[in-house]
Amino acid sequence: MDLTKAVVAVLIVMNIAFVIGWVVAVRRHGLHGRPQLADAAIGAVTTFLDTLGIGSFAPTTALLKFRGKVADELIPGTLNVGLNTAAFIETFLLIRIVEVQPALLASMVAASALGAWLGAGVVSRMPRRSIQLFMGFALLLAAAFFAMKNLGAFPAGGLAIGLTGWKFPFAVAVSFVLGALMCVGIGNYAPLMILLSLLGMAPLAAYPIMMASDGLLQPMASLGFFRTARFSHVASLGLTLGSMVGVPAAAVILNYVLQHNSVTPIRWLITVVVIYASVSMLRSAWRERGASSAAAAVGG
Repeated sequence: MDLTKAVVAVLIVMNIAFVIGWVVAVRRHGLHGRPQLADAAIGAVTTFLDTLGIGSFAPTTALLKFRGKVADELIPGTLNVGLNTAAFIETFLLIRIVEVQPALLASMVAASALGAWLGAGVVSRMPRRSIQLFMGFALLLAAAFFAMKNLGAFPAGGLAIGLTGWKFPFAVAVSFVLGALMCVGIGNYAPLMILLSLLGMAPLAAYPIMMASDGLLQPMASLGFFRTARFSHVASLGLTLGSMVGVPAAAVILNYVLQHNSVTPIRWLITVVVIYASVSMLRSAWRERGASSAAAAVGG
């Protein structure tokens, strides 16, 4: 059995379920509204960067926070729903181009999807302040990863395209945890790249695993957010439309960007923006705490 083809088949089935789930959520929860140009622009820019390997969750969170149209507690669901189309397209771009151990690919993707399913259920019930705290620290972590990448602090990696022995189940277990963390806005690109490089894999071999994991875990997590309507329907539509421009555009000019070393300055700019958004999210959590304390004092 060709496990890579099996992953692609499951990916297609899950995205069909994703579309059906979104339609059902719209009808069940009475969701309305047209996509906004600003959200589409955010989706185009961040999915463009995502296709270049920079990642999209942190910059999208930062820009949504600046825009101020999506409530903080709705951002995790909006990220998973709105950026799912980009993950789907990116997976098809890379899963057949870069060679990687099929069993590892299938196992890590399945583990991340299971983690996302369980994580979405937890996040959908988390209070607003908890989500603000999680995402604030997640953004700081993302900024640290961006800086490490720019400074050449990531492990160089080896030449392997797969893992054996204890490394195999360890990588699968970590993939499960990262899948769950994706539901609170912690992207998995940098953590997976570091993990697989430390385990001796070629950095390029990590790409199809990262892409396929996102391609499957995001629709899986989205099904959980659809049940509770804990996402912004309008912003998600905008991000989806934008991704249909951002991903193909990045695919067309990817070689040019890499040859001219244009990614590093972009990543530094994103690092600054993400740090600002992180501070803003943590300040919102602090204000939420103050408001809750004041309400409790009045009630007492």
